[in-house]
Amino acid sequence: MSGIVFALLGVAVAVILAGMGSAYGVGVAGQAAAGVVTEDPDKFAKVLLLQLLPGTQGIYGLLVGFIALSKIGLLGGGADMSMSISQGLLYLAACLPIGVVGLVSARHQGRTSVASIGIVAKKPEQFGKAMLFPAMVETYAILALLVSILAINAL
Repeated sequence: MSGIVFALLGVAVAVILAGMGSAYGVGVAGQAAAGVVTEDPDKFAKVLLLQLLPGTQGIYGLLVGFIALSKIGLLGGGADMSMSISQGLLYLAACLPIGVVGLVSARHQGRTSVASIGIVAKKPEQFGKAMLFPAMVETYAILALLVSILAINAL
């Protein structure tokens, strides 16, 4: 029965670490956005989009968690409680990319979003360019998401 424990640990790592990164990133970006909206409420929609970007890593971690739970059989019933330790460790390893990269990239994306919110505060017409900076950080979260999904589906 210990194999299932490692598999569930993998699910927890994906969801918790990516969620923690997103919570931090959205939080710091939200603080910057609130400051801008205090000065100019018309910029609300633009800064809200920039604030929301770091939240995607938490969604990616949750998605990987659901895929892993489904593959294990815990979502639809019929879970294999006799999973071997090596199989459980494979699930843990498959969930690590989005957990670790989600944590790190969401934190950096939040800080990049703060800088981009500063651009929008001073030059709102540069919103398109400001969006590119945090979007570049997103690339690495998407790559980690793909690796985790492919690894889980290969099990």
